[in-house]
Amino acid sequence: MNSALHLLAVIGGAVLLTLAAGRLADHLLRRADARHPETPLWNLLRRCRVPVRLFLLAALLRAAWPQITWTPLQEHRTSAGRMLSLVLIGAGAWCVVRIAAAVVESSYARYATGTHDPSRVRRVRTQVTLVMRIVAAVVAVVAAAAMLLTFPDLRAVGTSVLASAGIIGIVAGVAAQSTLGNLFAGFQIAFGDMVRIGDTVVVDGEWGVVEEVTLTYLAVRTWDERLITMPVSYFTGKPFENWSRGGIQMTGTVFVHCDHSAPVALIRERLKEILDDCGAWDGRGWDLAVTDTTPSTVVLRAVVTAKNPDDLWTVRCTVREHLIAWLAEKHPYALPRITTFPAAPPPSAT
Repeated sequence: MNSALHLLAVIGGAVLLTLAAGRLADHLLRRADARHPETPLWNLLRRCRVPVRLFLLAALLRAAWPQITWTPLQEHRTSAGRMLSLVLIGAGAWCVVRIAAAVVESSYARYATGTHDPSRVRRVRTQVTLVMRIVAAVVAVVAAAAMLLTFPDLRAVGTSVLASAGIIGIVAGVAAQSTLGNLFAGFQIAFGDMVRIGDTVVVDGEWGVVEEVTLTYLAVRTWDERLITMPVSYFTGKPFENWSRGGIQMTGTVFVHCDHSAPVALIRERLKEILDDCGAWDGRGWDLAVTDTTPSTVVLRAVVTAKNPDDLWTVRCTVREHLIAWLAEKHPYALPRITTFPAAPPPSAT
């Protein structure tokens, strides 16, 4: 009975000490966050309270376990100690990932607040996302290796694996050639500043916005809310359009087919009126010119500008809609027609 009470006292004491330490740490982080509102680090660190408490509880129980003399526990002392070690390693890895995420997110938030260039903010955001994924993967691998080493039977297996690491590495490299190619392509995209989260791109004829970038794939959200997932190696091996690279302001064109009798000067004046009434036009420039002719029509090209791709799309649609409506109402003869009159006879020979 005394052994059982001793076990309950150890477990209860460890739980109470863990809760007290957790509340104290949370209180200190709250005070630090109130004193330093310019950085979100201290508030982000509060997300670590669950893994920290689990780590502290496992550490206290692991340290006090050899002192417990309860008979039923003595028969499973090794298994219980190994289980606590596994929990301790897992909680420690969880803590490391949460702390690293808090530090990285805090640094990114301060950089985003002090930087007025959206393109640089998106670039750093992409790099931060990939760095956190790498850190999480490395910590998970190390934690899994540490857990395996707690089992004596697996240590011999680990020694054999290490002895043949060269052969295994060559085989794994050949088998995972595509995966490794995507992995290195992810690094190239993140730190080569080729494409960033939030960029407007045209990929394989699809227009959309980059929503997610990982080490192996890139997700593009199209204008009709479809999500296109493509391997990152596509962006390093094939050409694609990045409308956000080099500044987000853009120049676009609107092509209108008209009859040969179309009043080009009046259409040019009407284009300027449409742009003046369009809030999406940034006022940087515009133009209208006859760029081509066919046997039945002339091709008018309207050049418009906007501050970003979304506004450019709005301007182009507005110009196209209002020009066609104005021509149909004021100058219907200027719309394309199919001539059905009989051909004029050739002049008679004199």
